[in-house]
Amino acid sequence: MLSGYQLPVRAEFGGCRYDLNADFRDVLEIMQYLQDPALPEFIRWQVALHLFYGESLPDAYFQEGADFFARFVSCGQEDTANGPKLLDWEKDAQLIIADVNKVAGREIRELPEVHWWTFLSWFHGIGEGQLSTVIGIREKLRQGKALESWEKDYYRKNKSRIDLPKTFSTEELAEKNRLNKMLGN
Repeated sequence: MLSGYQLPVRAEFGGCRYDLNADFRDVLEIMQYLQDPALPEFIRWQVALHLFYGESLPDAYFQEGADFFARFVSCGQEDTANGPKLLDWEKDAQLIIADVNKVAGREIRELPEVHWWTFLSWFHGIGEGQLSTVIGIREKLRQGKALESWEKDYYRKNKSRIDLPKTFSTEELAEKNRLNKMLGN
């Protein structure tokens, strides 16, 4: 069971213990693999779980291991993320790190290890700043709400920072490639 008052560093499946790669950098890398549309979903999960547990899980514990990872990423809470993505861990990395550094009171990338849950605690402590401005504008644009004049100006000056890249599923990429071949591209 995952408790918010303890940092999980191990998991057990079928009597075998697995040390978790729980550093925030490891978890962010794993999440990148899970979002890679160029790989089939099953392969993405195999790579992700191998990186997280440090070895391949037996097939009998694959789903349990995937469920544990999902709970781990959400700090033991039910994942309630619905709707369009407003944050991109990779694209927003500099904004995230700058604001997390403020909350942590130090440069966290210099630390040899920062548990994912500690990182998320700092992340959730972020108040007003550039990241909240960017996310606020993204949310207004997503909802079709009018931007205030200062937000319009900020958006015009930082459009590439605010607009998230379009991601495609494996099927969409295959169709795009098929159409490009037909067009001679």
